[in-house]
Amino acid sequence: MAETGSVATSEELAVLVRNDFIESRHAGSVVVVNPQGDVIFSKGDPSALVFPRSAMKLFQAMGIFSTGITLSPEHTALATSSHTGSAAHVEMVREVLSLGGFTEADLRCATEWPVNKEMLKQVYKADGSALPIYHCCSGKHAAMLLACQAEGWPTDNYTDPGHPLQLRIREAVEYLTGETVTATAVDGCGAPVHAMPLVALARGVAKMRSANESAPMNIASSAQKLFSSMLEHPWVVGDHGEPDTLIMEELGFAAKSGYEGVFLVSTPDGTTVATKILDGNLRTAPIVALQALVRAGALEQSALDALIPRLHTEVYGGGKVVGQLTTTF
Repeated sequence: MAETGSVATSEELAVLVRNDFIESRHAGSVVVVNPQGDVIFSKGDPSALVFPRSAMKLFQAMGIFSTGITLSPEHTALATSSHTGSAAHVEMVREVLSLGGFTEADLRCATEWPVNKEMLKQVYKADGSALPIYHCCSGKHAAMLLACQAEGWPTDNYTDPGHPLQLRIREAVEYLTGETVTATAVDGCGAPVHAMPLVALARGVAKMRSANESAPMNIASSAQKLFSSMLEHPWVVGDHGEPDTLIMEELGFAAKSGYEGVFLVSTPDGTTVATKILDGNLRTAPIVALQALVRAGALEQSALDALIPRLHTEVYGGGKVVGQLTTTF
């Protein structure tokens, strides 16, 4: 059975301190590569296999947009979104579906309740239910439907690993990472997710940002539009206050979260960090990724310090701040 990195090969990356008592320790791996894909900083095991989870949306987007579909910048960013099911996000998903004459019934993602509190209140008030369109990946799935339509591929089984779209995505993953896919699973939304070494995840994103016109599958132009759209509309990628959205708003770095402690950040020149928190703690991952960029010389410590208060790292006791989640390297 394939697996991610072990406790033995991981390193402590962060601790949670409550009233001067270390309450929790978070171990894992983190790696920073330069635009050419060379490792310039690492902790733990950069070769550890990981499922990128929603961070793989960047790679999936390369397969989706290789079909030549054209979307507005907002809708392009939506294809990478792990949204909260806010009213604005849901409306945009419906807009993308309507471009191809699709409806919510065509989505093959799992059902989910909105994470967004206001939208959840509306659904409860209307005696509604969990629906695929509220799923954090529904924007990606809507874009997948348009890609299938553009190529004349079936739309009723587009999440099947053997579907032409999923084979195209796998081709993009292998080209960008330089690795042969050896393990595939079903992601939370129902689409395939491919395992890859953590360093290959970082290299793949760096390669997107540095791709030229000789790259296959229209990757150069697709990646350029994708990252510019994400940075132009960062709230679409997550939501207001979400870590990846905040990083894009405040630092101008492309950022993407993935469940189970995966986080990606890529600077404008393509320097890219990927991190995996071994216990899956996603709150820890953004500060680990950003601190690694500081250690690699790609981010000023002062810029990180200014952003930390907005990344929900405080520890509360009795309604007051009594500690902090902080990195240890």
